[in-house]
Amino acid sequence: MSLLEVFLQTLETTLPVFTMVFIGLGLRRLGWIDAAFVNTASALVFKATLPTLVFLSIIRADLETALNPNLLLFYLFATLGSFGIAWIWALARVEPADRGVYVQGAFRGNCGIVGLALAANLYGDYGLSAGGILLGLVILSYNTLSVTVLLAYQDGKKASWRRILRDIVRNPLILAVVAAIPVAAWDLRLPGWIMTSGDYFASLTLPLALLCIGATVSLSALRQDRRTAVGSSVLKMITLPALSTAAAWLVGFRGQELGLMFLFFASPTAAASFVMVKALGGNDRLAANIVALTTLAASVTVTLGVFVLRSTGVI
Repeated sequence: MSLLEVFLQTLETTLPVFTMVFIGLGLRRLGWIDAAFVNTASALVFKATLPTLVFLSIIRADLETALNPNLLLFYLFATLGSFGIAWIWALARVEPADRGVYVQGAFRGNCGIVGLALAANLYGDYGLSAGGILLGLVILSYNTLSVTVLLAYQDGKKASWRRILRDIVRNPLILAVVAAIPVAAWDLRLPGWIMTSGDYFASLTLPLALLCIGATVSLSALRQDRRTAVGSSVLKMITLPALSTAAAWLVGFRGQELGLMFLFFASPTAAASFVMVKALGGNDRLAANIVALTTLAASVTVTLGVFVLRSTGVI
């Protein structure tokens, strides 16, 4: 297969995802969707349609393939390593008041929507099922590390670890994974009409979520804090995904496993990072800038990353 054919195949994987993001951006600017729509649709996706999608994907999966302890363990160590690198880098280059926001923006990816959508496009049912299981680990690690680094630089602010733990345990995505694994392991069969209805409902997830991501990107917000935001964005979209993916390759991951991890590593900064910064009284403008920059950059960096990995034959 020629490099041109590989590149065109790569575009077929990534363009549909990022096209929906840019459509959302355009619809918001046209006034066809507003903040109320985004808030309602985002809540619907988070609480209902995405957990349904993850649940159905896992119960249809071959757990021997989708549930990979080595992949989960490596991803955890890669996340901790990325977090440490971002924090060490920030110590010498970022003002103390903005360090927590900078670090969170540099390591916390939007795996639940963008990463999962890309995995579904590239690997189909395997991407959804293995990605859904990986999301459980992502939610736990990202939330814990984010709170840790933000509190380290927010004087006088305290977070209730009990509340954070309760929110994590009650997270709809984690509940979906926990509910689905025994169903898949025991090979339980749900009635056909439930599966079909669930498929209809779950099919709303990715297009609706991607539209909402596009609608929340604020181009006007990019005018301030540009240098710090760009620094965090470069770490998030180029440096850390390259280092993490190279490390995964060196320890022996190939094919679907390596591709799935790259897509999660290379996902743009999660919009939830802005919400957490705002709740803890940090520089929410900087957080919004990082989300916007990484989301816009992802269409290029993820496409090029998948192309390089495909053309070298490692995925």
